[in-house]
Amino acid sequence: MAEADLHAPASLDPSPAPPRATRRKLLTGIAGAVLLAGVGYGGWYALIGSHHVSTDNAYVGADTAQVTPMVAGQVAEVLVSDTQTVRRGDVLVRIDDADARIALADAEAALAKAKRQFGQTSATGTALAAQLAARDQAIASAQAQLSSAQAAFEKAGVDLERRRKLAPSGAVSADELTSAVNAYAAAKASLDNARAGVRQATSARGAAEGDLAANQALIQGTTTVTNPDVLAAQARVDQARLDLSRTVIRAPFDGVVTSRAVQVGQRLAPGAAIMRVVPIRQLYVDANFKEGQLAHVKPGQKVELTSDLYGSGVVYHGTVTGFSGGTGAAFALIPAQNATGNWIKIVQRLPVRIRLDPRELDAHPLRVGLSMDADITI
Repeated sequence: MAEADLHAPASLDPSPAPPRATRRKLLTGIAGAVLLAGVGYGGWYALIGSHHVSTDNAYVGADTAQVTPMVAGQVAEVLVSDTQTVRRGDVLVRIDDADARIALADAEAALAKAKRQFGQTSATGTALAAQLAARDQAIASAQAQLSSAQAAFEKAGVDLERRRKLAPSGAVSADELTSAVNAYAAAKASLDNARAGVRQATSARGAAEGDLAANQALIQGTTTVTNPDVLAAQARVDQARLDLSRTVIRAPFDGVVTSRAVQVGQRLAPGAAIMRVVPIRQLYVDANFKEGQLAHVKPGQKVELTSDLYGSGVVYHGTVTGFSGGTGAAFALIPAQNATGNWIKIVQRLPVRIRLDPRELDAHPLRVGLSMDADITI
């Protein structure tokens, strides 16, 4: 019996399960790794993450200049094309200036005429002053004639009165009396005429004095330079000269030409957009942060940015300059109507303006509309 047991084949048992100690070690390792990762993330967030907010919803922008003509005219020459870099003051477009030159010549002629008229008015004043002095002399002469006529009248009256007293006694003939009466009448007429002459001379002096006063009012306190008519004519000359200068359209600042919409021979109207100039050295970034990220964001904080154009190898450094007056949804073409229908809360984003370093833009130029990643140190 014992010998049969020794030669019996061994039973095939299944593989034994891992020991509990090994399983416990594996779970403990996993838990430790998770705990270590959590502690590491907590430490990173406490030391670094909590001091930064970031977004990839950011785009390059610029205050572009829309170039418009200030005067009407036909385009004579276009000196730039799209994508061309220009400097401030470079000529972009020339407008045919023939009409402007004629207008300037006309204004200059009107100015010369105004100056000449002022000189003529000044000379007229001198002549009127001389006429006034002559009127004074005429009054003196008329008054002298009046005095003479008054004396002759009084003498004729005395002679007539004497002859009338002697007529009854026959000492004076009728003819002599008649002559005395006629002489008296003639003296009275001469006196009346002399009085009228004095009044006429006085009236003429008043008219001359009025003419002189009116003339003086035109030129008193002014010179050829400060006379109102001359100043008005000078203003028209300045306007015409300015319009002539505006037939040459220049770049308002350094930048790149884009959206050119002007051709030689085209008739331009004042205010019509013909191109844009983008100031590539004065670019900024509008970063659209979620409203929950902005509690500690303030103007003046430093920002690191990367662009999709150059990748993470090129880092731009900027500064927060301010916040938009409203969220993007608030200024949308069709704002959200949250008071109607079934309302679902959507996290809003507020544009944050970030100024870029011009030196870094010179080294790695950007263009309006490019995507950026922004990280603000708070």
